Amino acid sequence: MSQYSPEPDDVFAWIDDAERAREQAGLVRTLRPRPASSPLLDLASNDYLGLSRHPETVRGAREAAERWGAGATGSRLVTGTTELHAELERELADFCGFEAALVLSSGYAANLAAVTALGDRDTLVVSDAGNHASIVDGCRLSRAGIEVIPHSDPEAARKALATHEGRALLVSDSVFSVDGDAAPLAAYAAACREAGAALVVDDAHGLGVLGEGGRGALHAAGLAGAPGVVATLTLSKSLGSQGGAVLGPAKVIRHLVNTARTFIFDTGLAPASAGAALASLRLLRSEPERAGRARAGAGRLYGRLTASGLTAARPDAAVVSVRAPSASAAQRGAADCREAGLSVGCFRPPSVPDGISRLRLTARADLTGDEIDRAVATILGTAPAGATDR
Repeated sequence: MSQYSPEPDDVFAWIDDAERAREQAGLVRTLRPRPASSPLLDLASNDYLGLSRHPETVRGAREAAERWGAGATGSRLVTGTTELHAELERELADFCGFEAALVLSSGYAANLAAVTALGDRDTLVVSDAGNHASIVDGCRLSRAGIEVIPHSDPEAARKALATHEGRALLVSDSVFSVDGDAAPLAAYAAACREAGAALVVDDAHGLGVLGEGGRGALHAAGLAGAPGVVATLTLSKSLGSQGGAVLGPAKVIRHLVNTARTFIFDTGLAPASAGAALASLRLLRSEPERAGRARAGAGRLYGRLTASGLTAARPDAAVVSVRAPSASAAQRGAADCREAGLSVGCFRPPSVPDGISRLRLTARADLTGDEIDRAVATILGTAPAGATDR
């Protein structure tokens, strides 16, 4: 039998076809390295509290690197756990109102860890249709039975959970990253209690913005520390650093230490990132008003844009999403904003579950009123024809 051996130049010929299809659909993505100091007004990053460059955050990173070294040197179960990691975990759990916490290398890894360790072939996982890709991938890797329910639909969750007699869990973002809308956490929790199911919530976009002093969406909903509730979060948004964490009952965290592959087989979070996150967390404790400023900025952006005729989703946290007529229009709008001195996010398929492209704006706590007004003027001035209804 002859063995297929294509010419080296032909092995990846299929990529050319895929690239042409992306270009025709306006879905090409490119890396755009930014300088250390950018002249652009930033409404694209997830630095919700403006802490990534705060002197205390930077000092926390520097001092951690000087004391512990540049890298964690190994997985958390070998040499990658320092006293600094343990300190960060204790303070995260205490701040957010949970019994214990486990720090991982990213929020993505945290979601994979939680869903795969708590689900298996005999488990039903009910997943909100608006969930982040990391939750979707966690569901797939768990090998559990998966039922995707309509976005923010507690009754659909209740019906799905009622069909399963074994272990089950409901997993949802707390604040959905595309439109910035909040999940009906209290109703989801009630559905879980009725069915004896666990609730896993990704609070990546709620920590630092929602709840008392930025303690998160679960704290705001009165669910922090509840026995059947697990939270995941990232250290890269409101805390301006890098990494992720899972929070919940101590026995859940012990279970993850022993079973979660993205924890066991991954190098530990770099000490500099742990030190920066800890410094930011302490800043948030001492300056709780930052959370309210982020929410107020989002409300101002939304009000000004919609009053001018743009279609935007009402923000529940710090994200304001402005719908675009097409993927190419969104791409052009983001490019025109950039030319005018404003950096905004551009969300297109497959990043948007409903297929509708958007400009995504983040209202940082350190934005001034003048900067918000400037951003609104720029967006309105670059909006494509037909984007406004006035």
